[in-house]
Parts: sequence; structure tokens; C-alpha cells
Amino acid sequence: MRTALQYVLSLVFIVQMYLAMAAYALFWTPFVLLRRDAAFDAVHGYCRWVRASAALLVGLRSEIRGEVPADEVLVAAKHQSFFDIILIVSALPRPKFIMKKELLWAPIVGWYAGRIGCIPVDRGRRGEAMKKMVADVKAGLAAPGQLIIYPQGTRVAAGARKPYKVGVGVLYAQIGQDCVPAATNVGVFWPRHGILRKPGLAVVEFLPRIPAGLTVEAFMARIEPEVEGASNRLMAEAGFGAGA
Repeated sequence: MRTALQYVLSLVFIVQMYLAMAAYALFWTPFVLLRRDAAFDAVHGYCRWVRASAALLVGLRSEIRGEVPADEVLVAAKHQSFFDIILIVSALPRPKFIMKKELLWAPIVGWYAGRIGCIPVDRGRRGEAMKKMVADVKAGLAAPGQLIIYPQGTRVAAGARKPYKVGVGVLYAQIGQDCVPAATNVGVFWPRHGILRKPGLAVVEFLPRIPAGLTVEAFMARIEPEVEGASNRLMAEAGFGAGA
């Protein structure tokens, strides 16, 4: 009975989450058209709503740990579900993502992503897109802020292993910015697929920054063990692997 109720509450939460997305988008669109920075107000407000409604409806509380970067840095984040995006965006003052080019055509999400400065990457021409992205950042043409990249390239279920791609190291080396790794345990409560959202404490933790100037090899030797180690610690704290 308790599990059935959690499924019902999860469905209610998901439906209202997307209705709220549409409502926020409609309300903020005139302001965003007049002032691009209003897009950050819109996405921050929406992320706060999702975090609050998750706690209220399904008992999924959330927490940001570590020193949140406010300068121009590369954020290399563990990605387990949509909820870690919500937490990271709610915390960073000017978040922007490296994202699939196809998402630009997604209703609401695509337009707002463009307004906050997200960088679309053509998966079929990734090398060329990476060169252009690095050139734009170096030339100061890209919107300032915290550039978020997922080193594994996709969502990875809690406990699953997927190698880190060298592209994050190449990007780090070429743009010459510090990197702030970010770990999470959100996949324990909010999986990649399915309806059920479990109660508990979802965490995104910003780890000590990796200073600019390392070689690609030295950076790659650090980023995976640091992010995976911290994420495993957070998942263990949430009871993952202990029958929770």
C-alpha cells in the first residue's frame, strides 16, 4: 500500500512539475525577450519550485554541499537523472551546459537553454563543434558563467560504471579555466527511467577545484576517481547497496 501511494504521489509530482515548467516559461517569456538575464531568474525560480515540490509531495529533500563556484569555471558533474540538473542549476549563478544540438528544438527547454548561453554540440561533428566552442570561449564570445559538462556523456544509473571521455580533459586544457568537479547521489531516489520517486536526501556536492594548467593526462587521472569516489560516498550515505 505504501509503495502504491508513493507511485501515485510520484505521478502527481511529475505532472505538476511539467505544468509548472510551462507556467514559468509563459510568465517569464516577455521579461526574457526584453532582458536576456531574466532567463536566469526564470530557471532559478523553476528549479527552486521543483526542489520544494519534490520535498512536499514525495518526501525527496535536497541539499547542496561544498563551495559553489561563482566565477568562470568548468563544472565536470556526475549525471544520474534530471534532478541533478535541477540541483546544479539552482545553485550556480550563471549555469550553462554543453548539450546535444537536438535539444534546441525541444519546446520551452531549447529556447531558454539558448538564452542562458548553453552550447549545442552536433554529435555527428563533435570534433568541429568542440573546436568552435573552445574558440568562442577563448575569444570571449560565449556568454560568461559556469560551463557544465558531463564527463561520461550521458546519464548513468546509480552503481553503474561508464568510462569518462577524454573530451572533458581536452576542453579543460584548451580553455584554461579551473575545473570544479561535482558528485551526486540523486539516482538513488530519482532514476533515469520510470515514475517512482523515493523519499530521502538527494545531494549534489561541489568538490575542491582542480586548478588550470594540468595536462590532459594529469587531469583525467584526477577527475574520474574524485567524482566517482565522492558519488559512491554520497550513495552509501543514502543507503545504496545496503538494501535501501
